[in-house]
Formats: sequence, structure tokens, C-alpha cells
Amino acid sequence: MTRKILVVDDTRNVQALLSDFLGGQDFAVLLASDGLEALEQVRAADPDLILLDIMMPNMDGYQFISQLRRTSNIPVIMITAKQQEADIIRGFELGADDYITKPFRMRELLVRMRAVLRRAAPKESGETRLAIGAVSLDRGKHEVTKHNRLIELTPLEFQILEVLMQSPGQVVRRADLCMRLLENGYSGSEATLKIHIRNLRLKLDDDLAQPQYIETVFGIGYRFLEAAG
Repeated sequence: MTRKILVVDDTRNVQALLSDFLGGQDFAVLLASDGLEALEQVRAADPDLILLDIMMPNMDGYQFISQLRRTSNIPVIMITAKQQEADIIRGFELGADDYITKPFRMRELLVRMRAVLRRAAPKESGETRLAIGAVSLDRGKHEVTKHNRLIELTPLEFQILEVLMQSPGQVVRRADLCMRLLENGYSGSEATLKIHIRNLRLKLDDDLAQPQYIETVFGIGYRFLEAAG
């Protein structure tokens, strides 16, 4: 099945470059020049992955992803000239799955794209469901529920939660968690990992003062509590 990639960038030569390269890799390429056009493409074509520039007119990348995450968990890779950690963390806070900074190598972009698409794909083999207390994670459906209410997670948030729930009550070291994610194309520092953990807690309605689900083991890592409520 041909995967549809939406390229959102206001620079025509970047659009042409990515369109030619990705088309040669058997992707179907959609184009948008700003966030407003991108939202229209999402509604009309339902792409499998979005490559998102940040600095654009009318609606920039941050505004676009904020709108997108209200209704969709389509994976997003930020393509940005901004290299400050604060800008990258902001993108992750809004729901981006990965980032790559300009200038970049096409092969590196391709590896990152395939890794993000792989993370977003439902698992097809083995035991598909993890359930701890009120929280249930279904690998086959790529869904998480709490008290039977669907929790919308990005593919990267889903993977982090899956790793934690695989070892309930046990500490998963930050370095080990980052390494597990790196094996699947994750990029970023421990600082960005903290952002993803915070987002997970917010979506699970966890109490940061007295967590019921994800507990920080200071100086070491995180664990999913066996008696999750």
C-alpha cells in the first residue's frame, strides 16, 4: 500500500525537492504552503505522515499542529531551521513525533520517516493487550483506554506508555528508555523525554503530587504503578 506524505512548506524549491525524492521512494506526495492549506489536505486526503515546516505565513507550524491534535494523531515530523532546544521542546509539547533540522540529508529524513511510520503502525503479532487497573493498551488496535474511555496519544507517547506498562512496578531507567526509543528512530534528549512523560500524565489525568500511574524515581527513571487506579 502506497503511503501518503503531506509536505507542508512555503518554499517551492523545498516542495519540489521533497516531492521528487519521496516520489522516487514510492510515496504519494501531497503539498501545502501553510497550515491552513495543510488542514484542508488532512481533511481531504488523510495522509499517513506529515513533514512540517515551522516558519510559514498565515498559519505557522506550531499553530497547525495545535489545531491538528484536536482531531487527529497523524504522525508529524518537524522540519525546522530552529535548533534551540526550547523551540524543539515546544513542538514536542504540541504533539510532534520527531524533528530534523535544516539542512538535512535526504537519507536521514527517509530513515526517520520509516521509523515514525513503524511506530505508528499497529502491532500484528504476540499478545496485543496490556491492562493495569483502569488503563488498557491494545497493540493491535493501537488504542489506549482508561475506564473504557479512549485516550488520544501520539505514536511516540503510545510507545513510551507501552514500554512502561510492560514492566509494571519496575523502574525503567531514563537512559534505557531513551535507548529503546532510539532503536525505533526516536531523537531527542532526556529533557524532551520529560515532556513526553508530562504529556502522558496529563492525558491520563494523573496527579503529579500523588501519581496513580506514572511515578518518577528521581535520579533514575520512571515506573508504571501496579495498583493503577
